[in-house]
Amino acid sequence: MEIRRDFYLDKLIKRKNNGLIKVITGIRRCGKSYLLNNLFYHHLLESGVDADHIIRFAFDSADDLYLIGESLIQIEKEKRGVAPEKFMAYIRSKVVGEEMYYLLLDEIQMLDCFEAVLNGYLRKDNMDVFVTGSNAKLLSKDIATEFAGRGDEVHMYPLSFAEFMTIYSSDKYMGLSEYMLYGGIPLVVLREGANDKAVALQNLFNEIYLRDITKRNRVRNIGELEDLLNILSSAIGSLTNPEKLKNTFKTVKKSRITSATIKKYLDYFENSFLIESAQRYDIKGKAYIETPKKYYFSDLGLRNARINFRQFEQTHSMENVIYNELRMRGYSVDVGVIPIAERNQEGKVIRKQLEVDFVCNLGSSRYYIQSAYSLPDETKRTQEIRPFRKIDDSFKKIVITKDIVQPYYDDYGILTVNIYDFLLDPQILEK
Repeated sequence: MEIRRDFYLDKLIKRKNNGLIKVITGIRRCGKSYLLNNLFYHHLLESGVDADHIIRFAFDSADDLYLIGESLIQIEKEKRGVAPEKFMAYIRSKVVGEEMYYLLLDEIQMLDCFEAVLNGYLRKDNMDVFVTGSNAKLLSKDIATEFAGRGDEVHMYPLSFAEFMTIYSSDKYMGLSEYMLYGGIPLVVLREGANDKAVALQNLFNEIYLRDITKRNRVRNIGELEDLLNILSSAIGSLTNPEKLKNTFKTVKKSRITSATIKKYLDYFENSFLIESAQRYDIKGKAYIETPKKYYFSDLGLRNARINFRQFEQTHSMENVIYNELRMRGYSVDVGVIPIAERNQEGKVIRKQLEVDFVCNLGSSRYYIQSAYSLPDETKRTQEIRPFRKIDDSFKKIVITKDIVQPYYDDYGILTVNIYDFLLDPQILEK
């Protein structure tokens, strides 16, 4: 069964022949290879490109490495990358004449000196280069530095809910429940039965993500790394920082792990795209607050598998789904903070901070969003919109709820929409 990824395919099509290196990044197994080597490859064929002018190469494929005289087993044993000279010789043998050639290169970070190799191809007028990679440190950073403004990143997420529903056989209500439980990793979504999905997720975690992180970063104390991952999994959407996490380790695990080590581990998780962090933003002061931050998983199924599906809070899961959807749509997403001062019953001035779940920016557009699992009565609604009423600008303010309601504006100009409409209609925030 084919899962269409038109949102990302359109991005690649629009970037054809733009003189830049197109870099598809994202967590492993989110569908990058399928997008490049199947969907985009067939688009090229259908648009008239000769198959001989499309060169596909996967640096994690034993068969492809054999073509250039490399051995995946030897590379693993020697803990090195693919020899660039062998790969470049292979490409030279394939590129004949001056017509345009399309290079579709998978898991480019496994090629030694890949920056220099790709920079060389940038200077070729008859080469259009598309690559995938699974590590932010190796790719996103280098796009800005090594490629000197000539790298063009397309960041890919696991299936969105709208993509998930294109192959889901039941209604959107059952669909969202399953999506929030097992996530959107394509190979998991295509599995039949709850047990098969759970096993697939746990295998992915142990055999792909943890193995990749520990190997790439040469982590010695794997137990501490896994403990940190468990703590984060149990506290998605909660404010935290390395110092607070260090205290948790000290109290619960009797561990002497330092906050510097925790910060390093958090960076490893983010660089592998397993989690993302949202910074706090003082809406009134128009300034960022360095710590604490909130952490969200790029795929909820992976998060749930990490804690053996024992801790499933709908409120936090819905918040994570909304965050991922906003990021997929291209918004930068922060956690809003509104400092206020008010008098208590005794007349004493109390200073506190109200929180807006998400401050979303894209170009000149900004939205303030609250995730409210349910709004059973006016008291709950008043509580949810209270931070909005303390914001004195005119940007749009939106409450997203799981309650089945038609989109409506209240007397304060605040839009309320249900989670299904938000996830399935990309234009809903404009209504």
